[in-house]
Amino acid sequence: MAEGRAVLVTGSTGGIGTATVGLLRQRGFTVYAGARGRADFGPEVRVLPLDVADPESVAAAAKRVAGEVDGLWAVINNAGVIVQGPLELVPADEWRRQLEVNTIGPASVIREFLPLLRAGGGRIVNVSAATGRVAMPLLSALSASKAGLEAVSNALRLELAPWKIPVVVIEPGTTETEIFTRAGAAADATLQQADPARLKLYRSHLAAYEQAMTRFKPGPVDKVAKTILRAVEARRPKRRYAIAEARTLGAILPSLPAPWRDRLLATATGLNNLKPQAAES
Repeated sequence: MAEGRAVLVTGSTGGIGTATVGLLRQRGFTVYAGARGRADFGPEVRVLPLDVADPESVAAAAKRVAGEVDGLWAVINNAGVIVQGPLELVPADEWRRQLEVNTIGPASVIREFLPLLRAGGGRIVNVSAATGRVAMPLLSALSASKAGLEAVSNALRLELAPWKIPVVVIEPGTTETEIFTRAGAAADATLQQADPARLKLYRSHLAAYEQAMTRFKPGPVDKVAKTILRAVEARRPKRRYAIAEARTLGAILPSLPAPWRDRLLATATGLNNLKPQAAES
């Protein structure tokens, strides 16, 4: 058990975040549940107002935690969003939102909470995705953001080595969480605002991709939460914990010759054998 050790979980109101908060509390950790809006985990969890995309919010959260505990055992960067769609149809503000939450946000959280991690002999756990190592079509923004988080993690691991602060990457597969539903709704709203002529060019892409995604069965959030718990409790955590299909996507595909990898990804996402669509005049 870890009675008294304090941990921070960002994105605590999502599926993975909520399950992780629950498991950590059961194991005796003092849990700070970072949340943008209202959240209620009961009296044993300390809800912390925190918007990772707002530097002032992150700084205020770190100041509050520093006033309540002497150090942190772990910072778990779980907050994230998914922006999807062909690059040509994704506006710049959606790209900024993707990067601010998934890449710049975790960097801000780490920067502000590092003094507490040093004091507590803590560790950093970043929730990434297989798209951080294998770029996926129609998910270029997400892939870029997770590749950035991978780079941050790898650089930090060396920067923080003198203080023996482990930096761990968690790589979930497709998971039963509302983030995918919200991503779909946001993508639909974005497409409604797209130039109709350009949208027509990608109709077959979007239809094929949607059909292909129905073949993927999402895994339970509890499996991801248990993996995060294992990384938090391990005396010597591994650099990476890959879950479900992330093991294949993240570990095997990068080692393949590029033409093979592209062919496999095109087939898996339904984008093989597409014919160019004519734009509306």
